[in-house]
Amino acid sequence: MSLVCAFLFAPLGVVFGHMSLSRINKTGEQGRGLAIAGLIISYLVIVLTIVATVVSIVALVLLAQSFDRLNAGRPGWAGGSTSAPAGAPLPPFAPPATLGSNCQYPATTEPASRPVSAPPVGRASTTPAAIPADIITDRGRIGVELDNAKSPCTVRNFLSLAEQGFFDETRCHRLTVGATLRLLQCGDPSGTGTGGPGYRFPNEYPSNQYRLADPALSAPVVYPRGTVGMANTGPGSNGSQFFLVYDDSELPPQYTVFGRVDAASLAVLDDIAGGGTRDGSQDGEPAIGVTIESVRAN
Repeated sequence: MSLVCAFLFAPLGVVFGHMSLSRINKTGEQGRGLAIAGLIISYLVIVLTIVATVVSIVALVLLAQSFDRLNAGRPGWAGGSTSAPAGAPLPPFAPPATLGSNCQYPATTEPASRPVSAPPVGRASTTPAAIPADIITDRGRIGVELDNAKSPCTVRNFLSLAEQGFFDETRCHRLTVGATLRLLQCGDPSGTGTGGPGYRFPNEYPSNQYRLADPALSAPVVYPRGTVGMANTGPGSNGSQFFLVYDDSELPPQYTVFGRVDAASLAVLDDIAGGGTRDGSQDGEPAIGVTIESVRAN
């Protein structure tokens, strides 16, 4: 029984093993070898079970932490904080020596969600400093001022996509309503949050205000209400998806700021955000559907 229980329920195998040895010692009956084998196997199974349990718990904790880090890097990920944004402001802009000197848009392994050509490579002018544009949606006009002086390669990309109709008749697929992250995300023709133009390009402001190894690149800063920024899945992975901040939000400075929503248009964002998400979560599809009809520069 000790040997059998060693494989079925090890603690019971230990009990039967000790009972068997005790009886054998008193009566001199045979079976000592089986009883000892049952004890040894039972103890081994118990030890291995404990080790496997500990390893599984540690693995689950590490996996949960990796998901937290991944989600923290997603624009608009709604974390567990219930406090208002308390991060540092965006850093002052100091033009890098290479600003706009060589815009590059290399192809990605993922195909474009809609046929489109990459913008011209090479130097991008930083004048005019600001370029007005309209994002026309079925919920109203959202006027933006593109910051060509700070993020010329990003602005070139946005205008190129707009001119080619890449954004036309696309829905804004994501709304976040967390305490410290509040934004509407658009720019994916597939509507899944994974689509793009089939190419990528590097970050600009505010990422270019830090050294690559600077720990401050991972510390949250406040992206103020009205910010227009690029969504990405990591440095240098910008494509077509962008977000509109309707209330001060915290993100690490790894998302390019390339414009601002004009004051009159913030009411449109407020109305959309007021409807919350379709499933009632803090991060999901807007309950009030938003479709971009067109984007045009003025």
